[in-house]
Amino acid sequence: MAADERLLIPVVTGPTAAGKSAVALTLARRQPITIIVADSRQIYRGFDVGTAKPSAAEQEAVPHRGIDLIEPTERFSAAAWAGLADHWIDEAHAEGRIPLVVGGTGFYLRALFQPLFDEPELDTRARRQLEGVLAPLSFDELRRWCLALDPERAHLGRAQLLRAIEVALLSGHRLTDLHRARARPARRSARYLVVDAGAALAGRIETRLDAMLDGGWVDEVRGLIEEVSAEAPAWNATGYRAVRDLVRGVIDRDAARQQILIATRQYAKRQRTWLRHQIEESAVSRLDSRDPSSAALAERWLLDVTGRPA
Repeated sequence: MAADERLLIPVVTGPTAAGKSAVALTLARRQPITIIVADSRQIYRGFDVGTAKPSAAEQEAVPHRGIDLIEPTERFSAAAWAGLADHWIDEAHAEGRIPLVVGGTGFYLRALFQPLFDEPELDTRARRQLEGVLAPLSFDELRRWCLALDPERAHLGRAQLLRAIEVALLSGHRLTDLHRARARPARRSARYLVVDAGAALAGRIETRLDAMLDGGWVDEVRGLIEEVSAEAPAWNATGYRAVRDLVRGVIDRDAARQQILIATRQYAKRQRTWLRHQIEESAVSRLDSRDPSSAALAERWLLDVTGRPA
């Protein structure tokens, strides 16, 4: 494989519940692929059902990287993920496999394929103290904080809001400004297959949510409550706090379901916004997951990117 081919990476992305994993697994049935998961929720061990992790059978059938990386109480940066992803890409190439990045966490994709920056060192004790202040705040409260401290990042998700607030308060610099001032060229570039289901996405989100609630999510959280601190970063994954409140009897199932549904649809909207504004259109192909010919279209896209026929 030529050196320049190693620097051009196929990426399957799109909003949550759009069908990204299904597309990737279909491709993996025709090609030797290593799936590199770009999902900031699936990095936590034990948080499985509510993050829609690939099943054990799927992980056995196709090599997956990026799942179950850390304990729920640990913190993990996009830069750290990108460093590991860079290694996994080289590993896949060395094994004669296609590295296929799959996921919808925009700041992970940004860290891997857009200019990087050197993150500031933050005092560990001060971070813990600040976490205690910020953890109980609602999403809207965090957004108001971010609007005051780093407004260009106030449209992002909870984890990114927390990070922006933390960096601004503890370093004295906006994360947005640090990205600009400390940028380093990215090593690789990407070609994106953006998978979406259009207007049907809302229904797909609802169907998947009901399957999760009926498929062991509540029991999973019941066990996690006994083992994982309430302030652990993993609880920030969409829906987990609502299910925790359900288990504790603070809210009933209908209320929990509604909270998760709203949060997930908002998350999907943010992902779509990010994809529209943060990726060069010339690097994007689009796929409607409802299209009966979607598998063939995905295979053609992968051939165009890699030069390897399915």
